[in-house]
Amino acid sequence: MNQRRVNTLKEAALGYLFLAPALILLLVFEIFPVFYGFYISMCDWRLSCTRFVFFDNYLNAFKDPEMWHSLLVTATYAIISIPLQLSLGLVLAYLLFQKIKGIQVFRMLYFLPYITTTVASAAVWAYLYSPDIGLINRLLALMNLPQLKWLGEPKGIFEMAFSAMNLAIPSWAAGPSLALVSLIIYTTWVFVGYDIVIFLAGLGGIPKDLYDAAKVDGASGWLLFREITLPLLSPTTYFLLVITVIGTFKAFNHIYLMTGGGPGNATTTASLYIFQNMYQNNVYGYSSALSFIVFVVIMVMTVFQNNIADKSVVYD
Repeated sequence: MNQRRVNTLKEAALGYLFLAPALILLLVFEIFPVFYGFYISMCDWRLSCTRFVFFDNYLNAFKDPEMWHSLLVTATYAIISIPLQLSLGLVLAYLLFQKIKGIQVFRMLYFLPYITTTVASAAVWAYLYSPDIGLINRLLALMNLPQLKWLGEPKGIFEMAFSAMNLAIPSWAAGPSLALVSLIIYTTWVFVGYDIVIFLAGLGGIPKDLYDAAKVDGASGWLLFREITLPLLSPTTYFLLVITVIGTFKAFNHIYLMTGGGPGNATTTASLYIFQNMYQNNVYGYSSALSFIVFVVIMVMTVFQNNIADKSVVYD
């Protein structure tokens, strides 16, 4: 073996040596738990695998109407909150990107909710939503408007609106519950600051020469935003879309703290339903199967987004 070959092997060994700590952590805390979790999902698990049931937990999950309801609640939560967060974040980032006096203060204020502890901020918002002593209902009372239950209201917002006009609508058109909409408002308040920061980074990477050249050709305002800003922000938008989709399907902390899944099951998302089965019903194998179902849903959505990104995202 010549010296060049020996040096190449030494360099490779040194590289793997430096990678070893991260690789070990990945195997122990990421890869192994995934396979062990799948093993648990195939068992009737108590303190250990008392009986190997193969795919029975998955079959029971697909027959469980509450599981489908939790996925529907999660999908509704995602469909409303994701466009709201991203569009509001983009608009605010575009405004905060302008040269305005004191702009750094505004950027900091918008980012503060994101770095605030979820327990603290969720508790404050739960107090604001309180039907008896909450600030929101007090303001409504001052304006002679009807006070609402907010986090305690299982009725759909469209159903409530039509009921106020003494009109009836079919149950399928009731819309998301007011409790879920209240959670979405809180979620938007928290995460829009993160979206703003990422969008600001994306805006900073767009060459100013493009705007100057377009202005010479007579473009301005909305045309600049539509033809230059939006296309060149597509990689940033795609990144935020993927992160937000995953985040909404994993949402747990604030929902558990503010509603616990209620009223009824109006805010029981997939993550909360998994938690309830694991720590309240003590069916660990079934909970693990539910987790893998949610994992597959997220993976399919991510692959779907990747396929769209290949056609629509502008990287140059």
